[in-house]
Amino acid sequence: MTAEKSNPTSRMAWLDTIRVFAGIAIIGVHSSADAMGGPFSKYAVDERIFPVLFRSIVYIARSELFIIISLFLLIMSLDRKPRDYFTVVKSQVRRLLVPFVFWVVFYAFWRLIKASYFGYSDNLINDMQSLTTWLSYFTLGSVQYHMHFLPTLFGVAIMFPLYRLAVNRPEVGLAVLFCLGAKLSIDQFLWGNLAKEPYFEYLLRFVKILTYAGYGMVAASFYGILKRDFNKELGKQIGMVAIFVGVVLFVIKLVQSYKVIMAGKWIYGFAPGYWADFLMPVVLFIAIMSFRHLKWPAVFSKIAPYSFGLYLLHPAILDLLEIALSGNNFSPTVLVLVKFSLALTGTATVVFIISRIKLLAWSIGVGELPFARPGKPRQKQAAEVLTPQDA
Repeated sequence: MTAEKSNPTSRMAWLDTIRVFAGIAIIGVHSSADAMGGPFSKYAVDERIFPVLFRSIVYIARSELFIIISLFLLIMSLDRKPRDYFTVVKSQVRRLLVPFVFWVVFYAFWRLIKASYFGYSDNLINDMQSLTTWLSYFTLGSVQYHMHFLPTLFGVAIMFPLYRLAVNRPEVGLAVLFCLGAKLSIDQFLWGNLAKEPYFEYLLRFVKILTYAGYGMVAASFYGILKRDFNKELGKQIGMVAIFVGVVLFVIKLVQSYKVIMAGKWIYGFAPGYWADFLMPVVLFIAIMSFRHLKWPAVFSKIAPYSFGLYLLHPAILDLLEIALSGNNFSPTVLVLVKFSLALTGTATVVFIISRIKLLAWSIGVGELPFARPGKPRQKQAAEVLTPQDA
């Protein structure tokens, strides 16, 4: 008997809770920097404390958490309803790449609003006249700072045959450590030797996708553990260990935060911070899964399908907020809180409105493709990669 069969009415509310937290947290991450994306370097050291600490908290739910969730559900779905490789790839194209193309075009022109206000629109317009720029937009997602996620997830998802062994042998999930170690070493080599080459970003992304297969293996191992079922007491023991590991990792993140606060710039060369950042999503997932027996708020299951929309749309709202709040005399603490609260409510409102517009709902993963062939079953979109209803 699988874990979920013990509660046939369950929508796996624990997983929906992770999704909601991840959607909110990513807005917090991008609200915690100044207009140029930095840690408020122009302000006094003490004024940087709250924004950096706030970021260290919300950053535990990085976009890698979405990847783990997506691959967990993909493996679960394939375990319950096997499909051939090309059928799965075709479905991932519909779910991920079709919305990706739509939002690439949207952000290519939307960001001109902020660029025009802050005086750098000419540079963007010049870049947009280059085919190389558009190639980067449509392959790397470089059109906006968050758009890297969809092509990266697609690349990791189509390696799903590698992950299946971990369902029966969960220890294979430990390969995530090897993969992250390889990523760190290769990235350091690329940055040190090839950073000025025109193909550098493509090499960097290839390495990212290749090594993120480790997240696929750990996601499959988590499904294997869940499939075997575990009682409340064992879940509590697993959860306490995960919380302990999470606390240790967070202390490392605090050390990194101190370095950022004092330096007034992001610190990238602190290796323990790298491991803390990239392992925290793994620990967070297993910690919440281990407490699946708890009664998680049902409201999260209602909100969770919109988390994909929150991810996609929040930069557009933040652009408008940065224009509206420019020239203010707010302290960094107040500015971060105002940006976060308004970005969250504003994005949620826009996502809800779009979800009610039939011709656009598909773009945030909650509706049918407008060009789907009549008479065919509805093709589920990207947000449903992040929902358990298929499995």
